[in-house]
Amino acid sequence: MRSRRIATLALALGLCALPLAAQAQDAGSPDAEPQGRQTLDRIVAVVNESAIMHSELEDRVAQTRSQIARQDQQMPPEQALREQVLERMIVEEIQLQRAREANLNVDNTELNRQVRAIAESNGMTLDQFADALEADGLSLAVVRDQVRRELMMRQLQQRQVASRVELSEREVERFVAQQNVSREQARQALFQRKVNAEMEDWLQEIRSQAFVDNRLADS
Repeated sequence: MRSRRIATLALALGLCALPLAAQAQDAGSPDAEPQGRQTLDRIVAVVNESAIMHSELEDRVAQTRSQIARQDQQMPPEQALREQVLERMIVEEIQLQRAREANLNVDNTELNRQVRAIAESNGMTLDQFADALEADGLSLAVVRDQVRRELMMRQLQQRQVASRVELSEREVERFVAQQNVSREQARQALFQRKVNAEMEDWLQEIRSQAFVDNRLADS
């Protein structure tokens, strides 16, 4: 069984994070083994021409359980957890497909830098980090793949979302007067606020444009 500490190492940069509101108090234990591990793998969703497998969903659910427990949040009901995790995976897959279509890439230098940062944030060298993952049944290769996917999505978001955001000097001046902060702080706060709003709209837009066959309810 994976320890809660090691299971959250790959989430140190916010990878695969999924905030979930508590909906009931009768959820399963966060340390419980994913159900159905002995059954044959199957498709739980089709996203355009790609498939999301049951085993992939179970791995992500286990990660999310560990993160919720680490943050001392109330665990949602099992079915609600799976549905929300799968929906996030679907939206991620749509973004990754678009990133590949746009020929976005992550070079090994940047990837190595980010993985090293995860190790250091856990007080480990890269070798120690790899050993800790291996002891917990994970691998550095899996974490590197997660980081690469996250960086590709960030590149896409920067190109498609952040580039749409515009700030006027009047907005900045008004924020400075209201919040008593510097102009640079005002710019950063306003920019992030607008990016968050634009991001939500953009994700809904690309989700509606994709072909998605969610089979979780039938499984």
